[in-house]
Amino acid sequence: MVRRRLTPVGLALATGVVAAAVFAASGIAPNLTKWEDHSRVTRQVFGDVPPAIEAVFYAVIVTMALVLGWLWSNRVRNWSRGRPEDRSTTRANWRRRARDYRAGVLMRTLVRDPAAGIMHSLIYFSFLVLFAVTVTLEIQHQLPPSLKFLHGDVYEGYKFIANLAGVVFVVGVVWALLRRYVQRPYRLRIKTRPEDAVILATLLAIGVGGFLVEGARIALVGRPAFEKWSFVGWAIAWLIRGWSHGTLQTLHRWLWCIHVSTFVAFLVLLPTTKLRHMFTSPLNLYLSDRERPRGAMSAMPNLTETDLTSFGVGTVEDFTWKQLVDTDACTVCGRCTIVCPAHATGKPLDPREIILKVGEVMAATGTPPTSPTVGTVAEITVQADLMSERVTPEELWACTSCRACDVACPVGIEILDKILDMRRYLSLMESNFPTELGRAYRAMENQSNPYGLAQSDRGEWARTLPEGVSVVNDSEPFAHEYLFWVGCAGSFDDRNQSVARAVATLLRRAGVDFAILGSSELCTGDPARRSGNEYLFQMLAGQNIETLDRLGVAKIVTQCPHCFNTMANEYPQYGGHYEVIHYTQLLEQLVVTGRLDLSGTSLPERVTYHDACFLGRHNDVYAPPRRVVGALGGIDVVEMPRNGTNSFCCGAGGARFWMEERTGKKIGVDRVEEALATGATQLAVACPFCHVMLDDSLKETGRDQELEVVDIATLVLRALAKPASQPPAAS
Repeated sequence: MVRRRLTPVGLALATGVVAAAVFAASGIAPNLTKWEDHSRVTRQVFGDVPPAIEAVFYAVIVTMALVLGWLWSNRVRNWSRGRPEDRSTTRANWRRRARDYRAGVLMRTLVRDPAAGIMHSLIYFSFLVLFAVTVTLEIQHQLPPSLKFLHGDVYEGYKFIANLAGVVFVVGVVWALLRRYVQRPYRLRIKTRPEDAVILATLLAIGVGGFLVEGARIALVGRPAFEKWSFVGWAIAWLIRGWSHGTLQTLHRWLWCIHVSTFVAFLVLLPTTKLRHMFTSPLNLYLSDRERPRGAMSAMPNLTETDLTSFGVGTVEDFTWKQLVDTDACTVCGRCTIVCPAHATGKPLDPREIILKVGEVMAATGTPPTSPTVGTVAEITVQADLMSERVTPEELWACTSCRACDVACPVGIEILDKILDMRRYLSLMESNFPTELGRAYRAMENQSNPYGLAQSDRGEWARTLPEGVSVVNDSEPFAHEYLFWVGCAGSFDDRNQSVARAVATLLRRAGVDFAILGSSELCTGDPARRSGNEYLFQMLAGQNIETLDRLGVAKIVTQCPHCFNTMANEYPQYGGHYEVIHYTQLLEQLVVTGRLDLSGTSLPERVTYHDACFLGRHNDVYAPPRRVVGALGGIDVVEMPRNGTNSFCCGAGGARFWMEERTGKKIGVDRVEEALATGATQLAVACPFCHVMLDDSLKETGRDQELEVVDIATLVLRALAKPASQPPAAS
C-alpha cells in the first residue's frame, strides 16, 4: 500500500507563500501609520503596519498554534502505540531527571564534538534570546501605557542584546551551512537531504530578514540617534538613508510580511522535520534514566510459562513507547555511525539508519500518517513487518553490541536495545540466524558450552598448577570467600586456559580464599541472549542460579567481562543476586591493600591497553586494569587514540565471536593496526574474546613478531618473575 502526502518541506514552502500573499494583500488597507513622538527613547510595536495586516498576523499565529497542537498530538499518539515501559518520574530520582533534562537543554552532550557543539550553541542559545526578545516586545505591546517598560536605557540595552543575539545566530547558521555543504564531514555527507537546506535557509532568512526589517524601520523614522544601539539595523538604515519616504514605507511593509512568513514556515517545519528534536531531545534525555543497569538487556518473562505468542520486535507496536520517542529525538547527526566498528569496516550496519527506518515505519503506519525523522520522501510504503521490509537481518547480525553508538549519541537514544530486541524476533519467531550460530546453540544446549566440548573437562586447565585449585563439591555448602567463575573460554580455549592459571596463581599468591565449580559451571548464556535466543539463555541462567543459590555463593570473581556483565546485571532479573567482580578489579584491590606486592616487579616493555566493551562501556570499568598495569616496575604505558569510552571493539561481542566475518575488513585487524602504530610491544587485554580476536587479527597482518597480545594477569605474573634490577628497554 502506498500513501501519497505533501512532504514537510513542501508544506512549509506552500504555507510561507500563502502567508506572504495574505500579508501583502492586506496592505491594500488604508495607510494608517502608528508612529508616535520619537523624542522618547522607545518604539511602537507594529509601527507602520496597517491594522488589517496586524489582524491577519494574529489570526495566522492563532491558527498555527492550533495546527501545531494537532501535529504534535499525532506524534504523541504514535509514541503511545508502543508497549508499556517503566520510566516513572518519581521524587526518588527527580534530581537525576533534572540533571539529564538540563544536559539536553544546555546541549552539554553536543560539546563532545567541539566544532559541532559550538556551532549548535551559537544557533540554539541565540535563538532562545531572540525568542525571548520577541515575547518581551509582545508583552510591551499588550501592557497599558502606564506599565510599559521598554524605554530609555532599558530600551537601548534591549536593542543591543537583540542585535548581538541576531549576529551570533546568523554566524551560527552560516557556519552550519559551511560545515554541511563545504567542509562536509563524513557523518554529515552520508545523510544530507534537501530538507537540511530548507531548514538552514529558513533560519538564515529569519535572522537576516529581522535585520533588514529593523534597518528599514529605522530609516523610515529618520534614524533617531538612540537607535544606534541597534547597530546592525542602524548600519542598514545608513545604506538606504537617501530613499524616499514612500519607497522606505513600501520596503518596510514587504520585508515585514516576508519576515513573518518565514517565521510561519519555521513553525510548520518544527514538528514535521528533524527540527522537532529541539523539544524531543531534551525530553528523551529526561527519560533516559532507568533502573535497568546499562549492561543489561531488557527482561523477558519466563518463556516456559508465559502465554505470549510473539517475542522480540517485529512491528512498531512491539517497541516500547520510549523506544518510539527515541526515533523522534534523533538529530540525524551521525555520531553513532562514525563510531560503529561494523560500519567503519564495511559491514551493512549503520546505527543511524536503524533509527531512521524505525521512524519511517512508525510515521507511515500512524493514524493519520506523520512525517518521518528525515521527511523528504513523498511516498512511503506502509509495511507491517519491520524485520523483512525495512531493517534487514544482515544489518542486525553485523552488530557487535559494543554500545559505542549509545555512548556517542548526544540525545540519549538507546540504539542497541532496538537491535537486540529485533534479533530476538529473528531468532525466536523466524529462526533466521547465521548457520554458525545454530552450531553454537546446539553446543550450548547439549554440552552447556558453545565450544561443544565435554563438561567433564571444564576443570582440566587447573591440573598443571603446582597446588591445584579447590573444586566445589556441589552437595556441600560453599565455604570459600570467592567463587572463581572461569567461563567457557578460560576452561576450553588453549590461549585463555593459561590466563585462568595466571589469575588463579595471583589470587593464591595474595592469599585469596577461592574455589571453582568445575563441571558444575555452565555457560552463563551471554552468546545466546545477545543473539536473541532467550529460551536458551533462560535455560542456562536458571540452572546456574539454582546451583549458586543451593551452594550459598555470595561473592564471584570472573575472568570474562561477558560473564561479569551477565551475572552482575542480568541474573538479578531472574532472582540471582550476587556480588560480582571482574578479576582486574580484585587485583587492583589486592595491590592497593598490599596483599599483592608489585613494588619489586620489573617489566621493561612498552604496553598499550585495549578496553573490552563489556568491561568498559557496559560497566564503566576503565581505571582498575590500567592501575594494575601501571603498578608494574619499568613499564612504559601508552594509550591508543581510541581508548576509554571511545575504545574500538575487537569484533567479538554480540555473539559475533561465533560467526564468520565475511564482509569488509576485519574489525580486529583495524584495532591491532592502531595498536601497532603506538610502537607498543605488548597489547594488554582483560577479556578472553578480545585475546583471541586480536591475536588472530595480528597474525593475519603478518606482524605478530612486533606485537604480542597478552592478558593482564599473564603480564603481572611475568613481571613478578623478573628481577627488579633489570634495566628498562628504550621507548
